[in-house]
Amino acid sequence: MTLKRKYGSRYNWKRVTERAYTELYIETDSSFKGYVSLLHLKEVREPLYMSYEERTVCIADDRYYWMQHFPEGQNYSVTTVFDSTGGIVQWYIDICKRIGYCTKNGPWMDDLYLDLIVLPTGKIIEKDIDELEIALKNKEISTGEYELAWTEFNRLKLELTDGCLRLKDMTMSHFNLLSQSFDTAERGS
Repeated sequence: MTLKRKYGSRYNWKRVTERAYTELYIETDSSFKGYVSLLHLKEVREPLYMSYEERTVCIADDRYYWMQHFPEGQNYSVTTVFDSTGGIVQWYIDICKRIGYCTKNGPWMDDLYLDLIVLPTGKIIEKDIDELEIALKNKEISTGEYELAWTEFNRLKLELTDGCLRLKDMTMSHFNLLSQSFDTAERGS
């Protein structure tokens, strides 16, 4: 049984025709410990839109940023999408079995299907519940992995509802920190 492995570098994303990438291990932050990756989509072949209920959202376009948090010892990863002006488009929380690091492609996570999308309005959208059920039925995941996915999903949903998971504070400080490396590289070239 193999889960889909997703890398923060998105090294194999064909939609992105010009990119810049950086990553950093953060352990000095009191609210976060782990890898954070930042992908600058300098140029994309075509924009990518997602529809959530009655709303269509552009999540990938020229000059967008995708920042992904890989918290150490946790079973989730958060991808924050920033538009070309630096505004937050969405947070996409993947429930995962494990998080790791590869020297060639950077931080990764093994996806356990369930996702939570948080819009800047605070609206929470649940995704891919059907995919998790199918994966269990087809024996692509074990009962333990299924239960882990639901436990983490429900825990995070509760933290989001209660305001305990402070996404905006964490993402803005880390975005500012990582995006400085792009500014330095562009000034140096």
